[in-house]
Amino acid sequence: MNSKNYDSKSVAGGTFEEILLEEGFFVLTHKNENDFVEVLEREINNSYIQFHFCTKGLAVFVFNQGNYKLNINEETSLLLYNPQLDLPIHVELQPHSWIVSVVISIEKFHNLFSKDANYVSFLTDDNKDKKYYNDGKINPSMTVVLNQMISYNLNSSVKSLYFKGKAYELMSLYFNRSEDADVEQCPFLVDEVNVAKLKKAKDIVVSRMAEPPSLKELASEVDLSLKKLKEGFKQIYGDTVYGFLFDYKMEVARKLLESGEHNVNEVGLKVGYSTASHFIAAFKKKFGTTPKRYITSIS
Repeated sequence: MNSKNYDSKSVAGGTFEEILLEEGFFVLTHKNENDFVEVLEREINNSYIQFHFCTKGLAVFVFNQGNYKLNINEETSLLLYNPQLDLPIHVELQPHSWIVSVVISIEKFHNLFSKDANYVSFLTDDNKDKKYYNDGKINPSMTVVLNQMISYNLNSSVKSLYFKGKAYELMSLYFNRSEDADVEQCPFLVDEVNVAKLKKAKDIVVSRMAEPPSLKELASEVDLSLKKLKEGFKQIYGDTVYGFLFDYKMEVARKLLESGEHNVNEVGLKVGYSTASHFIAAFKKKFGTTPKRYITSIS
């Protein structure tokens, strides 16, 4: 779909973060933390299977040059495969929405399963040349893995290895038919209720990033013990509550600086720093440069 069909004030182009795991196997992630729609695109030919997971908000997939749209709601997945037709990704990621996509060649995908894996319906000989589409709910076990993938805090040297392990784990959970599939691997996350509470905790600190509650206050607000909050949050989001919040604040600050609409002091105040010097020190810790030098480098 041509971008001229959009209102430029409410829609902008976005970019997937792409992590190559192996030849014919990669992961795409993106967080749209803006107040406008971001359009994400990636060419995909007909030799690939696509697994899309909307972990937050709403993703609108656009097909056939805009003639058909499919909404993928929060905590919903979409599987796409059509051996007869290329299926390029064109997704309108709504404001404050997150997406994780796993894309794998059909050849590599077949090799993941034994020949008797007939419960994977589109692997059967009868279906191998047919298009396949399936949407479904993201269960709590998958939620944990997806949040670890999209909120990772790792050295770049191990990122590919980490994502490869998580992608294989996600695939095994996706196709696991046992009744235990909804049981969390983490002992502090035994049901959907606790996962929802931890997600609420994350939403609270993000929405109040300038004046976040204490851990004790946060635990009380989401009705979890302090231990379950700390252990569970790190299991799902890959970092401590305040470690996650620090990274989030710095990313918001970076985008505000890039917009050119606020000076350094204003950005610091917006993300919760009462003095410019504290904000500058935090920004430099995260990005290795000062806010002013960062602005200069992109202008």
